[in-house]
Amino acid sequence: MGIDPNLLKEQCDQTLDQTDFDALGTREVGKVRDNYVTDERRFIVVTDRVSCFDVVVGTLPFKGQVLNQLAAFWFEATAAIAHNHLIAVPDPNVSVVQECRPLPVEFVFRGYLTGSTSTAIWTAYERGDRSYCGHALPDGLAKHERLREPLLTPTTKAPKGTHDELTSRAELIERGILSEEIYDEAAGIAGKLFAEGQRWAESRGMILADTKYEIGRYKGELTISDEINTPDSSRYWYTDTYQELFDAGEEQRKLDKEYVRTWLAARGFVGDGEIPVITDDIRVEAAKRYIKAYELITGEAFVVSEDPVRERVAAALSALA
Repeated sequence: MGIDPNLLKEQCDQTLDQTDFDALGTREVGKVRDNYVTDERRFIVVTDRVSCFDVVVGTLPFKGQVLNQLAAFWFEATAAIAHNHLIAVPDPNVSVVQECRPLPVEFVFRGYLTGSTSTAIWTAYERGDRSYCGHALPDGLAKHERLREPLLTPTTKAPKGTHDELTSRAELIERGILSEEIYDEAAGIAGKLFAEGQRWAESRGMILADTKYEIGRYKGELTISDEINTPDSSRYWYTDTYQELFDAGEEQRKLDKEYVRTWLAARGFVGDGEIPVITDDIRVEAAKRYIKAYELITGEAFVVSEDPVRERVAAALSALA
């Protein structure tokens, strides 16, 4: 399994960075996904854009295909745990889903003391904070250490161009953002998904360190939407070298976009100012990690189409219009 690095290098100039299929519905452009919305359905085109520190910083070859197909894998694998929005996958980069009314909260589960962003639990802990999203943290913990139990650390969804804000169960209920009943039901669903994600990852030689879930309502039922347990929304590490690297105080081997975040941060970019141009070598290495995550999680080889991604997606969506 794996993919030819030369093909990845060639595809750096062929990535899907934007779409225009307004005949399908009202267009909503996210950081990574272009959505076309009708009353009942949403057509999601997962582009190859990569977002770090809440900013689009470039593209990675085949990234959209990895995310879309991995989300479909997880939606199917966890269908018995929670209802999700997926209807069909007519193209490797496209999903047709039920149109949900999203809750204004992202449900972030953290199993390890890690992260590099301004809202990360390790960032807060390193500066001395011992209360995080309503959870008390003991002294004496180290970076990448496993927490005694996974913590739900919700964030509010910020408007486009701004940053999500850390919050807590108590604050969300006090501010009337969510009722106690809805929060607890959604938290219970997210907790079961994270437990299953960790269990499955462990069986595949991986650690699911943290992830986030987006939950909405479809005909009154809480429904998992957007993506689930992908390398964009999650941190994945290798199990076999975790303890050795942790004991040495070194960084974990990453299978997610933290690799790109780290590269950008080392050049002084953490969300503000001029974005460093990501070299093709870095883009290829990041793409290899995404594809490796796909193959480890699914147990299947990552298959690419010989058709150019832009033309292939256009043909698939034209058939749906």
